[in-house]
Amino acid sequence: MARLRAHLCSLLAYATFLSLISCHSLPENHVALIIFGDSLFDPGNNNYINTTFAYQANFWPYGETFFRYPTGRFSDGRLIPDFIAEYAGLPLIPAYLQPGDRKFIHGVNFASGGAGALVETNQGFVIDLKTQVSYFKKAEKSLRQELGVADAKKLLSRAVYLISIGANDYLTRNSTASDVEYVAMVIGNLTIALKEIYKIGGRKFGFPNMAPLGCLPFIKARVGSNGSCLDEVNKLAQLHDQELPKVLHELEKQLPGFKYSNYNFYKTVGERLSNPSKYGFKDATTACCGSGLFRGIYSCGGKRGIKEYELCEHPSEKLFFDSYHPSEKAYQQFAREMWSGGSDVIWPYNIKALFET
Repeated sequence: MARLRAHLCSLLAYATFLSLISCHSLPENHVALIIFGDSLFDPGNNNYINTTFAYQANFWPYGETFFRYPTGRFSDGRLIPDFIAEYAGLPLIPAYLQPGDRKFIHGVNFASGGAGALVETNQGFVIDLKTQVSYFKKAEKSLRQELGVADAKKLLSRAVYLISIGANDYLTRNSTASDVEYVAMVIGNLTIALKEIYKIGGRKFGFPNMAPLGCLPFIKARVGSNGSCLDEVNKLAQLHDQELPKVLHELEKQLPGFKYSNYNFYKTVGERLSNPSKYGFKDATTACCGSGLFRGIYSCGGKRGIKEYELCEHPSEKLFFDSYHPSEKAYQQFAREMWSGGSDVIWPYNIKALFET
């Protein structure tokens, strides 16, 4: 009986040992890319949730330029994280909800078109930031099983985390709170998410700040034919961009090892709006795909309640592909600036420096 007990204990110890060692070893100096956010970063998570076409882009002509088929990305081709992955020597980072081989050694993308930092933003149609973080916790468990505890911890601490969130909170604002209070709510929820990610192991974070949302074709079409931007929306974006660096700097002081990149999206989009030809665009006002004034009616693809839409021949000539979202060419330019730009556009580190840290 004692011998049997000893044998069982040995088997149990061996099983525990097997659970701690990895099935896959982590490559030397490997840095993964983990992504949270909205439609600027969504590679197709919304293809797999119960929502409407307003929050999906898995139909033609989305994807026409690079993939030659719709992937669920809200553009004619690749998005910022796709280019960052390429520059870092990584494959395309898959959508978390994409069926199939769910291995996250290179990273994972939780972003959802229409998502906000506030749970109430487009609630019931998107994966809000809080839920994205809960999915990250599940992915972390999968990584522990795949790599073992020590290598999973190493991967998560070395990884770079890209986050784009807040635009939908401001574009769909339905609150009696003052501008200052509302921005504080959005950034407050982002801060909670960052602390959760940090607790799980995240240390290096990259953010585009808020673009001039009042200059989107959708918003300009509402303003009228003179093509002016809507100041009240831009003021919210500017307030967000004033407050975000303060919070990030505070987190850097509070959380050991916390590092960040803050990309001045407001400035870089604004430069292209003011001088499109300098950046190789023929038009920064009218979208490639949509209908109505500035193609600002969100009808691209004909599945969002309006069947008729116009589509330009060369998306690379346009800053915007649809009523809300930039073209692949624009995304590539933004990604390049995020990757290796100087302190005039991204600080205190660029994304390349985060990967090398």
